[in-house]
Amino acid sequence: MTTAKRLGLTTIALVLMGASAAYYATTMAMKGHGVLSSSLNYLVLALIAALTILMLLVFWRSMHRAMAEVSRQIGDMARTGEVGMVMVRGNNELNEVTVPLNKLLTNTQEELDTLRSEKRELQIQSRIASAEKHHTEAIIFSISDAVIVTNRFDELVLANEAAEELLGFKLNTSLRKNIDRIFSDGSLVRLIRETRNHSRSSRRKIVEHSIDKNGDSKTFTVTLSCVTASNDEVSGVVAVLHDITREKEIARTKTDFVSNVSHELKTPLASIKAYIEMLIDGEAEDEQTKRDFYEIISGETDRLHRLIENILNISRIESGVVKVVREPVSLTSVVKRVLNVAAPQAKLKDLELEERLAPVFYQVEADQDMIYQAAMNLVSNAIKYTPNGGKIIVEVSVDEKRGVAVCSVADSGAGIPEADLPHIFEKFYRVNANKKLAKGTGLGLTLVKHIVESVHNGELSVTSEEGQGSTFSFELPVLS
Repeated sequence: MTTAKRLGLTTIALVLMGASAAYYATTMAMKGHGVLSSSLNYLVLALIAALTILMLLVFWRSMHRAMAEVSRQIGDMARTGEVGMVMVRGNNELNEVTVPLNKLLTNTQEELDTLRSEKRELQIQSRIASAEKHHTEAIIFSISDAVIVTNRFDELVLANEAAEELLGFKLNTSLRKNIDRIFSDGSLVRLIRETRNHSRSSRRKIVEHSIDKNGDSKTFTVTLSCVTASNDEVSGVVAVLHDITREKEIARTKTDFVSNVSHELKTPLASIKAYIEMLIDGEAEDEQTKRDFYEIISGETDRLHRLIENILNISRIESGVVKVVREPVSLTSVVKRVLNVAAPQAKLKDLELEERLAPVFYQVEADQDMIYQAAMNLVSNAIKYTPNGGKIIVEVSVDEKRGVAVCSVADSGAGIPEADLPHIFEKFYRVNANKKLAKGTGLGLTLVKHIVESVHNGELSVTSEEGQGSTFSFELPVLS
């Protein structure tokens, strides 16, 4: 039974009781029994008061139970986070409260559902963005070039280990700091800022930049690119520094090589052309003059042939396409052949050619023709740069403790200045002080170095003192 029904029944009961009391008083008066009006009034009032209190108690208890039920349901919603409808059975008096409350809760539930859906979407997007961020960082960290990323405030937001090593900073202590507080290279800082400030005119630019590190200057190509946001505004700059020091050295070496080859080829060709023109013009009137011209042309042709052969041999070795025939070879036998061929040349200059050769049974694994060419170049150089009446000692020895065979060529010639020693094996390098002593291309020692070290994994060395002569030595592993 609802509170309204109970209230209505109570009101009817009250009316009936009042009517009964009035009827009772009237009947008693007609029978001659007197009843004090005041007593009757008190009785009626007491009865009404009692019934009113009873009615209020019944209403209060009903409302208390309904409110307790509403409070419990709202408490459950607060505890579980699930929003539902507030339901109160048999109590229509709370409809004015529960109906708008349920509407509010319904709207709240719909908004919560929307927010939860948006939250799940944001969580998915966040995980995707996090995965992409880690992927991007992994790519950047794997790049050997130095990579720097800054934001719109010129603060460092990302860099790889190559950048840390090159510019001398630590990423974990430099994040979100302005780059002018991190990099000591003011030119690089200026490049990054100019790229960000002038982004409208150019989104990407490449410049060449030099960085001094530990007294060693290196050259880099710096590629600067703007990072744009969704509104096409610049949100940062990515700078990639690629070391081109070695590439520039190679390019310079190639240029020098071409220049030197052109010069070395031009000299014998010019001589050949000049003497041929004189022969054609009839300037050689007698047979002896013609013979002299022919010998000069032949000598220059041989020189040109040796130059081309040396260039080709060096090129083949450097490119790894040279054919190497490795076999057990007696280094003593090879050097003996060299001495036999070089003896007439030494005799013409009245040079003492002394040989100190180890027993022939010591062998090395080598290409016989290449080792012969290396030894011949060293002996020929000693003969060319030793003045008449000098002495050359050619020695082959075996260091059993180290397991190597050593071939050395010592002369009493002009020697090599100390400043020239580090460059003596470079292509086309010739000692200025000795250029007048003999002709040469500056390729012989380069070829020897390639044959000994690149092809046979040996070791080539030189000791020299200006005016006291030089000693060139190479060693190869002995076969056990």
